[in-house]
Amino acid sequence: MYNYIKSIVLLLFVSITSCSDVIDVEVQEGQSRLVIQASLDWEKGTTGNEQIVKLSTSTEFFDTTSNTAVTGASVSVTNDVSGAEFIFIDQNNGEYTTSEFVPVLNESYTLTVIHNGETYSANETMMTVTEITDLYQGLEDGFDDEELELHVEFTDPEDEDNFYLFKFQKQGDLLPEFEVGDDEFVNGNELDWWYEIEEDEDTDKIEALAPGDVVTIEMYGISEAYYGYMDILIDQIGGVGIFSATPVAVKGNCINLTNPDNYAHGYFRLTEVNKTSYTFE
Repeated sequence: MYNYIKSIVLLLFVSITSCSDVIDVEVQEGQSRLVIQASLDWEKGTTGNEQIVKLSTSTEFFDTTSNTAVTGASVSVTNDVSGAEFIFIDQNNGEYTTSEFVPVLNESYTLTVIHNGETYSANETMMTVTEITDLYQGLEDGFDDEELELHVEFTDPEDEDNFYLFKFQKQGDLLPEFEVGDDEFVNGNELDWWYEIEEDEDTDKIEALAPGDVVTIEMYGISEAYYGYMDILIDQIGGVGIFSATPVAVKGNCINLTNPDNYAHGYFRLTEVNKTSYTFE
């Protein structure tokens, strides 16, 4: 009986200690791809001539040490209507800049990137955005009627399909929040878009909006294709729990003309944008 009990204790000891073993999980390595960040945004009230295209390469998820900046590439944007070509100069840090870009609303542009002997191309139209007519705070329309929300009012243009991207960032927060919308059921109406931060009661790391907080607002007019692209990205970034979106590879509009299988990540967009801020009282 003593030997039996001793055997049981030994078995339990081995089982418990075995739980502390380090298990090395082999993570599947994905193909390194070119990442093209080509957001040519024309802020209302400016000339829009200064623009940046950023090039990098994708890395493994846990890689935080690699230098991913891509240098030595050829980057240009061409107005498909006028034929005007704008050359973006390599700054040797992954950024390619121009101070001569001429934005023309509702005209089509083509981005061309040549890297490692392969040519990438993307086409997009410079989209317009309506004016913001009012900013104010309230309590009634959010998910929590005791928390402050920010209201952005604007009038949607009549007789056309419009798509919007909103970027909100509270001063002091590391990352912004993005939201997309369209005018499918509200075409031509005055719209009230509200933004609220839901406080995380479990961790206390996310605090709701409060008097004194400053929030920057960026409102973009975007194409239907870019709306769909961002809608999927936002769902994947914000999805949590059993109802979250299933992660999928989201392809942008940058096509590899030389080797289609070696596609690039990222998107070429051209937008007009309102930029402003609001201080809560």
